[in-house]
Amino acid sequence: MKALVYHGPGSKAWEDVARPTLAADTDAIVRVDTTTICGTDLHILKGDVPAMADGRIIGHEAVGTVAEVGAGVKNVRVGDRVLVSCVSACGACRFCREARFGQCIGGGGWILGNEIDGTQAEYVRVPFADNSTYPVPAGVSDDALLMLADILPTGYEVGVLNGHVQPGDVVAVVGAGPIGLSAISGARLFSPSKIIAIDLAATRLDSAKQFGADVVINNSEQDPIAAIMELTGGLGVDVAIEAVGVPATFELAAELARPVGRIANIGVHGKPVTLHLERLWTRDVTITTGLVDTYSTPTLLKLLTSGQIDAERFVTHHFGFEDFIEAYDVFSRAGETGALKVVLTRESPAS
Repeated sequence: MKALVYHGPGSKAWEDVARPTLAADTDAIVRVDTTTICGTDLHILKGDVPAMADGRIIGHEAVGTVAEVGAGVKNVRVGDRVLVSCVSACGACRFCREARFGQCIGGGGWILGNEIDGTQAEYVRVPFADNSTYPVPAGVSDDALLMLADILPTGYEVGVLNGHVQPGDVVAVVGAGPIGLSAISGARLFSPSKIIAIDLAATRLDSAKQFGADVVINNSEQDPIAAIMELTGGLGVDVAIEAVGVPATFELAAELARPVGRIANIGVHGKPVTLHLERLWTRDVTITTGLVDTYSTPTLLKLLTSGQIDAERFVTHHFGFEDFIEAYDVFSRAGETGALKVVLTRESPAS
C-alpha cells in the first residue's frame, strides 16, 4: 500500500509500505477513505515531536471502512464505516476511567502518527477499536465528520472548556488557523459578550469573522495589547486562548488576560516559552495546558447531526491520495493559499 512516511525533520515521501496487520485482539484494520493534514503534522515535520521516528507514517485523523477486526473487538464489525479518533483509549487505566483518554497509560493516548503508524495511508491499524472509533451517522458527510477526529474536540476541550468560557465573557483567540477557528466556534456555544481573533494573515482573519469573531486584529498592522486594552477599558480579556504554538503567541496570550483571567494553551510547542511570573504572580490568573482527550466527541456528534455545528465549512481544498505532497505544500502556505483544512480522499475528487 501507499503511505505518507516521515524521514526526519523536513523530509517526507508518499511511498510503498507494508499493509498493517492486527497486533492485538482489540485492534481493527481500517481502510482509509478520507483523511486530512493537521497543524501538528507540520510541527512533526519541523522536528518538534521527539517520539516521531524515521520511517513512521504520519497522520491521526480519518474516516474509513473497517477491513478486519481482532477477536476481542465487540462493537466494531467488518464493513462498518467509522470515524477514527486522534486519541486511542485502552478504557481501563486510571486516566481512561476519568475520561482523560489523552493521558492513557494502557497503550493509548496520542499514538497514531506519533508513536505508531498513522492515518495518512491507504490502511491504518487502530488500537482499542471499540473505544477509539465512532460509527458514521447517517446524513453526515465525510468532510464534516473528519473535523471531529481532532480539531473540533481540541478547540472545544483544550480551549473553551479548559478556559471556562462563560456567558458574557470577553474571549481572545490568538491564532485564527483551524484550531483557533474551532475555539471560536466552541466559544460561541457559551454566549460570550465578545470574541476577538488575532492573527498575522488577513485571509485567516476573514475566516474568523465568518466563524463568529466579533472583532479581528491583524497584529502585523496594530498592537494587539493596546487594541484589546482599549476594547476592555484597560482590564484585558476574561479568557485568552493560545492556538498557534510558538513562544511569541503564548507570551501575547499571557499579556492579554485580565486579573483573575484564564489563559488556555492549545498550541503544540517545540521551543521553551518565557513565563513572566514577575508580572503574573499578583494577578490571580489560571494557566491551563492540555492534550485533547476527545471525551466531548459524542456531544459534538450530536451538535453536528442536529445542525448546530457547521463543520464542513472548515474544508477549503480537496485532493486525492496521490497528491499528498501538493496538499502539504498548500496547507503549509495557508497565509498565501487561504487553506484551512485540506481533505484527501482515496478516490480523486472530481475536477
